[in-house]
Amino acid sequence: MNKHDALVTGIGILSSLGEGTDAHWRELTSASPAPRLDSERFKPYTVHPLPEIDWSTQISKRGDLRQMEAWQRLGTYTAGLALDDAGLKGDEALSATMDMIVAAGGGERDQAVDAAILEASLTRNDRGVLLNEKLTTELRPTLFLAQLSNLLAGNISIVHKVTGSSRTFMGEEGAGIAAVETAVARIRSGQSSHVLVGGAFNTEHPDHLLGYELAGTLHHGPWSSVWERDAGQGGGVITGSGAAFLVIESREHAAKRGRTAYATIGKLVSDRLRRDRVDFAQSIGRMVDAVAGDEPAAAVSGASGAYGPTRAEKAAFEARPDIPVRGFTSLTGHMKEAQFPFAIALAALAIHKGAAFPPFDPASEKPSRTTGRMLATTIGTRRFEGAALLAPA
Repeated sequence: MNKHDALVTGIGILSSLGEGTDAHWRELTSASPAPRLDSERFKPYTVHPLPEIDWSTQISKRGDLRQMEAWQRLGTYTAGLALDDAGLKGDEALSATMDMIVAAGGGERDQAVDAAILEASLTRNDRGVLLNEKLTTELRPTLFLAQLSNLLAGNISIVHKVTGSSRTFMGEEGAGIAAVETAVARIRSGQSSHVLVGGAFNTEHPDHLLGYELAGTLHHGPWSSVWERDAGQGGGVITGSGAAFLVIESREHAAKRGRTAYATIGKLVSDRLRRDRVDFAQSIGRMVDAVAGDEPAAAVSGASGAYGPTRAEKAAFEARPDIPVRGFTSLTGHMKEAQFPFAIALAALAIHKGAAFPPFDPASEKPSRTTGRMLATTIGTRRFEGAALLAPA
């Protein structure tokens, strides 16, 4: 043990399955874990929608709530859950020295303005002038500001008084991987004693679904588990709204305040492979081997369902039969920037509970009793790969 070990001491998670660790543990360890889906609102696409949320329990001021978009509400709310869980909420001294690292995408576009621009462009050729007219007359300044990716971190600072250093990473799943990797590195180097890290994603906004569809990654047709989707039904990704935030502390800092940890984060690796130039399954396998070593473990996978990457990840785990895998995205949907923090959260929760997750897809996932060592993985739909090993603290 080292005083600079990186411990998970607080977890805030929110998805279609509910909010908080208790709700997720109950849903994910039930006799037959099942997804909650909406296949009508964005037909022909299926999404995993948010449950009913009383935002005021974590965002008490209506003015703060009113100026946030949905993804900012998600992140700010879930950050509050993590701080509560870690016993840090309302501790002004510790909040003032807490660093924050957020994985974020861009803001949500104003659909009405977009539609007005497209409609006007059908009857006008001076489209540069048209754009300037609409941008200066239709967009509210507060809405434009809300597009900024670092506004999520700003809102967390305002609402929860987390006022140490702040960093925001962008880059889809890679942002979440880099955020956790940076937090752990800062703890181990002694640069930080306690860090709030995580991300949020709101899929229930058409421009986000449009981005996936333009990239050819969305699944078409009825829901199926991430391991069973194929290229004949689109790109394979079914998205979900959700968020995950973690409080990661040094062992020394947690001990000083008498805090029991969920788990410790051990080896963590990331890569940005040129997937068209390597045997992708073998490359993922080498990453898994580098993190897990030769000893048995269980894996919590953030596999997106995207056909190529998910098929490669499945092949990599099939080459390691001592590592049973659980693809949680089957039940929560793909949450983009929040994917890796969510995988870390579930792995830490399983270690803390001392129990294994049952198969989420019995046809593709093997039973497991291994809970001493947990692997958390995320293979991006287009780029960036990450894996971390968690163990009892």
